[in-house]
Amino acid sequence: MTKTNEVKQDEALSRRKFLKGSGLAATGAAAAVLSTPHLAKAATVLKIQAAWGGGIFLEFAQDYVNRVNKMAGGSMKVELLGVGAVVKTAEMQTAVHKGVIDGAHLVTAYWYSKSPVASLFGTGPCFGWTANEMMGWVQYGGGRALYNELMHEKLRLNLVGFFSGPMPAQPLGWFKEEIKDPSQMKGLKYRTVGLAADVLQEMGMSVVQLPGGEIQPAMKSGLIDAAEFNNPTSDMDFGMQDVSKFYHLGSFHQSQESFEIIFNKTLFDNLAPEQQSILEYASEAASADMAWKAMERYSSDLVRLKEEFGVNVIRTPDSVMQEQLKAWDTVVARISKEDPFFAKVLASQKAWAKRHGAYALNNAPDYKGAYEHYFGKL
Repeated sequence: MTKTNEVKQDEALSRRKFLKGSGLAATGAAAAVLSTPHLAKAATVLKIQAAWGGGIFLEFAQDYVNRVNKMAGGSMKVELLGVGAVVKTAEMQTAVHKGVIDGAHLVTAYWYSKSPVASLFGTGPCFGWTANEMMGWVQYGGGRALYNELMHEKLRLNLVGFFSGPMPAQPLGWFKEEIKDPSQMKGLKYRTVGLAADVLQEMGMSVVQLPGGEIQPAMKSGLIDAAEFNNPTSDMDFGMQDVSKFYHLGSFHQSQESFEIIFNKTLFDNLAPEQQSILEYASEAASADMAWKAMERYSSDLVRLKEEFGVNVIRTPDSVMQEQLKAWDTVVARISKEDPFFAKVLASQKAWAKRHGAYALNNAPDYKGAYEHYFGKL
């Protein structure tokens, strides 16, 4: 046997001994694992309350919860509570802050009374942007830092929040007659929320802020003359078609709103990093799905309102929307003088919307023209 062959034989023997030893070690380790009782870690259970008693908004909240639960794989479970299950809608943010409930699914306009800045994160003035573009400002244009400054420094709230679900511009709503001129709106008792209340008051309306479930009965009884909530699906669920046959689409009163999902910050900070990520990224996944689902449901239900219930669906006149923009100018100028932080957030939004809009609006083709080319005049 040559020396080279002897070396190769020794290497082969050494390798067999190593593999044999490794196999025994692996077998021993496996046996040790099998012989040790499995101690399952209890799942983290979070209870979040929705601001919605039913309908598609509660469905959107449940969609978010379902995504969290599927992504968590048993390590965390979120339970959704309906409107008023623990506290009233107006008290939800405070309840999460205090840890009475772990989280909430709502909109920032519902805590507008704490600061008018809240309305800028959903129900503020339109700078030529949509809700999805406003969320772009939140995520990448400095909006999140300002939101956190409002929450943690200005209001001292023990909260963590995520934005989810860009809403289509909300219709002007339901009236007892067709609105052809802004003068017809003066003196009408009208339901809306957030800064939109200030704007429509500036236009001469008498504004009442009511929860969604009280809108239809209020209009039926004559407590209000006109109202908006959000979209054709929710409006139909409320039965608005039974108290009005004039439904105006198009408005600047709430043209870029999204949902807000908040959690108690102390609780959130004590979750595992992967659990924190699931709560955040599930809001993004649910956001995309909500936008797609809204396209399907809102358009289908608008057809039902027209064909099954005889509702007159009318585009709000440009003259009304121009008056809304003028009213917005007056309202935000007044609040900006009173609240420097409001002015700071507004300036950030305008700078981002100006830069983004110069690209987005110049780049957008005439979608309405393309639609009418194939389907006729709207």
